[in-house]
Amino acid sequence: MSEDLTALAADAYVYGFPLVTNLREVKKFTRDGLGSLPPAPFNSFSHATALAGPAERFVSVNNDTVYSIAQADLSGGPLLLSVPDTAGRYYVLQFVDAWTNNFAYVGRRATGTAAGSFLLTPPHWKGSGPAGTSVIEFPTTVGSIVGRWACQSPDELPAVRALQAGLTLAPHGAGAAPRGIPAPAPEVPDGLDFYERLRSWARTFPPSDADLAYQRRFAPLGLHAPESPYRHCPPGLAAALTAGAGQGRQTMEESLRADDLSPVVNGWTLGFHGFDYNLDHLGPGTIDDPAWKMPDRTASYLARALAARAGLWGNHGYEAAYAMTFTDADGDRLDGRHSYTLTFGAGQDPPADAFWSITMYDLPGFYLVANPIGRYSIGDRTPGLRRAADGSLAIVMQHEPPADTSNWLPAPAAPFRPIARIYQPRAAVLDGSYRLPPITKAIA
Repeated sequence: MSEDLTALAADAYVYGFPLVTNLREVKKFTRDGLGSLPPAPFNSFSHATALAGPAERFVSVNNDTVYSIAQADLSGGPLLLSVPDTAGRYYVLQFVDAWTNNFAYVGRRATGTAAGSFLLTPPHWKGSGPAGTSVIEFPTTVGSIVGRWACQSPDELPAVRALQAGLTLAPHGAGAAPRGIPAPAPEVPDGLDFYERLRSWARTFPPSDADLAYQRRFAPLGLHAPESPYRHCPPGLAAALTAGAGQGRQTMEESLRADDLSPVVNGWTLGFHGFDYNLDHLGPGTIDDPAWKMPDRTASYLARALAARAGLWGNHGYEAAYAMTFTDADGDRLDGRHSYTLTFGAGQDPPADAFWSITMYDLPGFYLVANPIGRYSIGDRTPGLRRAADGSLAIVMQHEPPADTSNWLPAPAAPFRPIARIYQPRAAVLDGSYRLPPITKAIA
């Protein structure tokens, strides 16, 4: 029986990891902010004043865009979102529910760059908004609005700040005070606090009906109890939960490195469909098509957990295509103690309708890497890149500065993992006819 409970607890850990991880970040954001993003209460935007750097301790944060983020709480009623005219500048507002499902987009690809208004409503809300507004229904009363503004250099920051000033949230109508995220029961032992948060937050922010049917199988673990069973947990159950959490974490870490959920091309794990786990609530700006939905619901829970672990708040592939790698062309782990080259042949830059980049991250945290030239990503907008006479572009990845730093992407003096991002990818990226080149190790 204890082995069965342990296996069930491991499944519950993977299933609940996105909800618990996400809402911890949401609460932390409203309290502490994130790097240059100051803290902001629910239903208010926080605007970064610079591109992200190593101070942003957030998994796989990008260094291509300036962030504007709001944590929305619609438990008190709808909100009216207003966006400015960006005159063609790339931006995206990504809407993420409590379970990390991307359920709507506003921005250059989805809605254009003209000014507009959108009514954000809680689940199952009945009513009407101002004339000319589009409605975006939230699947959960709490959700994140993750805004990204294209910013090529510090010289563009004044223009971005002017756009940020035109991005607003306001209550629509007379509503109640938002309820926020409930605190977990006190005095729960550290080894069981994950399950207490999952129990409490899953009750407050229920998933889709189909996910709820799967979730019912965790009843023997106490996850459906109206009050916390973990403050005075029976020893057998406590042991199973603790062991299950360990097994769940191990499954996630092994799967993350095994590359068994996404195709691998030239060492790059193509995460173009890594965020396709939202099967039930696809709103404005999303593509509600089987091509962008994982066919196996149970398998989607692990994919969702891996996305939360390695790329929380990442976009669908049709908004931004992501590829990551841990290995070089020979299959060896990337390590900044060696020197590597990523070469794009003439005319073989990643095809993007917006732009592309390669960003460096450390392990195991997936954080940006401090370096002497303050460069955390490199791409088609990087000033001063040097191409060969034939038009090819060779990016150098290593810890020590090379003689010519024009094309240098600094790495830690330890294992690392870069991510390629292609914003508004063209069809060749998504259908596989374009292939990212391998990363090759320099011959000593």
